[in-house]
Amino acid sequence: MRSSVDTEVLARGSRAVPATDDPLWWRSAVIYQVYVRSFADGNGDGTGDLAGVRQRLPYLKDLGVDAIWFNPWYPSPMADGGYDVQDYRDIDPRFGTLEEAEQLIQDALALGIRTIIDIVPNHISDQHPWFQAALAADPGSPERERFWFHPGRGVNGDEMPTNWVSSFQGDTWTRTTNPDGTPGEWYLHLFTPQQPDLNWNHPDVRREHEDILRFWLDRGVAGVRIDSAALPVKDPALPPLDGSSYAPGTHPHLDRDELHEIYRDWRRVLDEYDGTRVLVGEVWLDDAERFARYLRPDEMHTAFNFDFMTQPWSATALRTSIQRTLVEHEPIGAPATWVLSNHDVTRPVTRYGRADSAFAFARKRFGTPTDIVRGTTRARAAAMLAAALPGSMYIYQGDELGLPEVELPTDVIEDPMHFRSGGVDPGRDGCRVPLPWAGTRPPYGFGLDADAATWLPQPSDWADLTVDAQARNAASMLSLYKAALHLRRENPDLRDERLHWLELGADVLAFRRGERTVSMTNLGPVPVPLPAHRRVLLASTPTSSLAVSGAALPPDSTVWLEV
Repeated sequence: MRSSVDTEVLARGSRAVPATDDPLWWRSAVIYQVYVRSFADGNGDGTGDLAGVRQRLPYLKDLGVDAIWFNPWYPSPMADGGYDVQDYRDIDPRFGTLEEAEQLIQDALALGIRTIIDIVPNHISDQHPWFQAALAADPGSPERERFWFHPGRGVNGDEMPTNWVSSFQGDTWTRTTNPDGTPGEWYLHLFTPQQPDLNWNHPDVRREHEDILRFWLDRGVAGVRIDSAALPVKDPALPPLDGSSYAPGTHPHLDRDELHEIYRDWRRVLDEYDGTRVLVGEVWLDDAERFARYLRPDEMHTAFNFDFMTQPWSATALRTSIQRTLVEHEPIGAPATWVLSNHDVTRPVTRYGRADSAFAFARKRFGTPTDIVRGTTRARAAAMLAAALPGSMYIYQGDELGLPEVELPTDVIEDPMHFRSGGVDPGRDGCRVPLPWAGTRPPYGFGLDADAATWLPQPSDWADLTVDAQARNAASMLSLYKAALHLRRENPDLRDERLHWLELGADVLAFRRGERTVSMTNLGPVPVPLPAHRRVLLASTPTSSLAVSGAALPPDSTVWLEV
């Protein structure tokens, strides 16, 4: 175990995750994503905070989650919802204090809930001290070497250094202004101009992030989610994107081979600590072999499975995705992760009710029609399908309530994706609307002040979707999630890592887990007969019609059977 001059903090961190804990907890964990700003308001100002999360920990315990993943909670100008980090060793004052975060980690652990934090290695805020020092320094200075400052092309340097494309659409370079008012160098940002990219070839950048990891591990966090994990390393030659294909590992700024050395170093840091502390990567890659490299035994423990999340409501598409995911993970022994949405993605209730039920950022538009009733029915079935698969499961806050995507007025939208699309893309704020807890009108018990406006407006028709209303309804989405997570925890078959496909029809996804448990999802337009079984364990549709001989599973439904 590592030593530290900060013995009090280290002792606290060591107690936080005892070495006697299950070292494989992460392989089948249910992890709940908390977007702090929109989870619960503990001080009545309309913005979610850590006090609100602490007050609602019993809700998460009752729901049945094993860990909480927090989106960035650090000080930030909020140019991109907190992913423009100004200081990694503190908490944004809108959310609380560092002491509150430390107490939250301990409070959650006392309930058996671990904490995972978000680290954003690709970039920092333009208000970060490092970048402010770089702007104040001369070209070629040590301060600028931590970033990607570069002269422009053309006679006067008026053209951007490369033609790289931003993840948020728009330009990837912004020109600086010299102290005398003349145009200066350009700096790289794959996201917004307020998020300058770090130069991971620089030793300061590597040391700083390893120190940040230790700072939070000392405070008891059980894991780190790595944002945009395939992006940080760039080709120092800054070659243009010419439309040609690149040999694996040689793309100018995506999935470069040098990344793996960085994550092996991070893994060594985590392995210094008692208990199993995990690395979870946000890795958007189509190449299965390249994806699997991040999950080798000395790198990340798991990575998000976005392929499953983006599939349309189709038995063929979903089975292909599930099978491909399992095949990708099998050679390296890493568990798969299953997630239906997150803070960037259109909510399942809305997505599955659309004619095109697949997800792609490029297709988001205002006014896209959706059938909420159909979408809700399918989202219930999808939740049970995901919960039945081997591996870990992520739940984005509010999905357990069946919240729809909110089409917000343009004057309240904050997401940079909306503005950089020229107003065509509604952005991601529609899935970030504050949660409804109780009551019949906004703010639905979100905070202490019944009249305080939430930072994003809530719809007026959410009374039946509140936690309080659904807790009293045995047929609600919340009740279904609780029942599914309870069975997942208690049924040894659902903790088994094996899956055996069953052939029950072209529109049916069916598989056996363990010895006696079958999950069956009907994605077709007509009912499908149930296979021989002893009893129905749980269904996304009313079970009364399934408890008779010769019963059939309705369309857009999932059932778990004991066979």
